[in-house]
Amino acid sequence: METIQVVLDAQLRRAVNRAARQTKLNRSALIRASLREHLRRLAIRELEERDRRGYGKRPPERRGTSDWESEAAWPIE
Repeated sequence: METIQVVLDAQLRRAVNRAARQTKLNRSALIRASLREHLRRLAIRELEERDRRGYGKRPPERRGTSDWESEAAWPIE
């Protein structure tokens, strides 16, 4: 791991300290976990946007649900 310096205003620093105590993590671990989660959400948002653009270029065919009715039926006992 590498050490970096991050500047936080006093209010955010206090909130981070509180959250670290509540989650029983040290500040560095909390910030790492938060950054990982944020990056994961950004990646998901990008994938969703890519899908939206793709469907916008070629919308799916509008078919009824009858194609799936046999798949959704409960098996006969």
